[in-house]
Amino acid sequence: MKSGDTDLLSGKGYEIIELLQGLEVPRTEAISIACLVCGKELTSQNIEQASGLRQPEVSIAMRPLRERGWIEERSEKKNTDKGRPVKYYKLIVPFEEIVKTFESKALRKNMEMVEALEQLKELSGNGE
Repeated sequence: MKSGDTDLLSGKGYEIIELLQGLEVPRTEAISIACLVCGKELTSQNIEQASGLRQPEVSIAMRPLRERGWIEERSEKKNTDKGRPVKYYKLIVPFEEIVKTFESKALRKNMEMVEALEQLKELSGNGE
């Protein structure tokens, strides 16, 4: 294990994970975002070692991040011709932009709930 891999999620990283999960972000996705926020360009193995996720979980978690255009993914062949190439991941948008995306989603959901409650009040006959 490289020095520093396990430090990726100390303090700030764990707080990011907890807060993202509170916003209904899937656990593996929240962990992956926290790792990438706390590190620079990371290999899949760096994320696995820091988080305890398995390789398939990291790959699955990266898919929606890649689809949203939040990360850059590149593959690099190992020194030997055996095995799969090493995957590298890096955030390419500021974390603040990611936070704003979740904020917009939460506010939109909140407005939908308020509208539903208003309709229920009207249907109850009170209208108040």
